[in-house]
Amino acid sequence: MADILVYVPNSGKSAAETLTLGRSLGQVSAVAFDDSAASLAAEYGAAKVYRVTAEGADDYFVDPKASVLIDLAGRVGPDAFLLPGTDEGRALVARLAVALDSGFLTDVSGLDAEGTATQDIFAGATVTTSKITKGINLATVKPGAVNAEPAPAEPETEAVDAAVAETDKRVKIAERVDEPAGDRPGLAEADVVVSGGRGVGSAEDFALIERVADALGGAVGASRAATDAGYYPHKFQVGQTGTTVSPQLYVAAGISGAIQHRAGMQTSRVIVAVNKDVDAPIFGMSDFGVVGDLFQVLPQALEEIEKRK
Repeated sequence: MADILVYVPNSGKSAAETLTLGRSLGQVSAVAFDDSAASLAAEYGAAKVYRVTAEGADDYFVDPKASVLIDLAGRVGPDAFLLPGTDEGRALVARLAVALDSGFLTDVSGLDAEGTATQDIFAGATVTTSKITKGINLATVKPGAVNAEPAPAEPETEAVDAAVAETDKRVKIAERVDEPAGDRPGLAEADVVVSGGRGVGSAEDFALIERVADALGGAVGASRAATDAGYYPHKFQVGQTGTTVSPQLYVAAGISGAIQHRAGMQTSRVIVAVNKDVDAPIFGMSDFGVVGDLFQVLPQALEEIEKRK
């Protein structure tokens, strides 16, 4: 059975998805820097957890953690090393590749036992299969590409004590700002996302998008046109230059479907579009489409949703 090393940064959805993919390839050993990450690794089937204590590592950019992961990879010699496709994961995988003299792949949506990976490239316009030709199967997993499936286990735990080297202190984190989470799920990890575009028309009318999202227990998103117009904050932008989402259900209301937006949501399991323009590009990728005024369609949908709750 193949030995798979998985970096588990926290208890988030992307970490659970990465563990699930790793488990499909072989026996998973997880690397966790805190107890919540270690608990998630156990919940998602890790056979072993390397519980790392590295005091001060979080005070600096990824270099201290990269050093720990590089040492572990050298000692364990895994067949594959998977990381979540987050900003941190992408920064780490590049450092791992250089140190291990290995090729690497980013944002894989699938990986088989032979190391062949599936990737969406060119803003999602093309699906490719790729394979690393040098080193181990080192890759980041695209958020939302894998259905996270729990498999509770009682893993062996090995304590790893690490010191932060002076050479890993080159970039110090000066400040962290935690924004209030609110009652809605995070955009990147939500199972349902309801997004509004230019067709919503105003910041005030985004209240309808919020009502539908809340009725479905989902997150609110917006197109770049909507955020640029000031209808909704930029941090909720879905797209190539915003947040990439892959929920079970994506509702696009008043969004024409420019390639930039489609690149950020086209891997959603089910896509529902509402637009007055029958020729809107969004309909070309939708599972269900409604040609109509969103201010007539969404209230009717909201009424039906409330009836069925």
